[in-house]
Amino acid sequence: MPTIPELNEPLSDGQVSIRLAAERDIPEILIAFQDDARLASLIGLDHPPTGAELGRASETARVSRATGAAVTLTILEAGSDECRGQIHAERFDWEHAHADLSVWVVQQARGRGVGRRALALAAAWLLNGCGLERIQLLVAPDNEAAIRAALGAGFAHEGILRSHARQRGTRIDVAVLARIASGSARR
Repeated sequence: MPTIPELNEPLSDGQVSIRLAAERDIPEILIAFQDDARLASLIGLDHPPTGAELGRASETARVSRATGAAVTLTILEAGSDECRGQIHAERFDWEHAHADLSVWVVQQARGRGVGRRALALAAAWLLNGCGLERIQLLVAPDNEAAIRAALGAGFAHEGILRSHARQRGTRIDVAVLARIASGSARR
């Protein structure tokens, strides 16, 4: 099974950087979810993460990456190591060379292109550095900010999956946005 490569140095476009998530991000993540009561729902979580859940995820991150199962990237603004959001890549299907993404940005950094820039950096790394041919973002159809960020990062809006997921006991629709590696076959 392929592994997700180590990201030894943060990737940057000069304004935004991404690096592997670290335990030191946990306090800022907890504050982000505390400051924005809608954040968990916007990214499809039934509840905000707890410190214990984030700690366990941090402890298993290296194994998840080494086994090709998942990777979480922390979003940073230029000149800072403070977590401004995260991109989580999971459900890697190495046989078909694709994975699912989710993204969130702290409330104070929204509307400034942080999510768009971070998604573009992550997409390039996942498609070129990890050998994937397709990455997709599944978001609530009314999450206009996430849709705009994905479109700005080169993702294409592919449509709506009706009653695709269950959130808080209710079936919900999700919008599918995808980016494919250049040269991947189109049908």
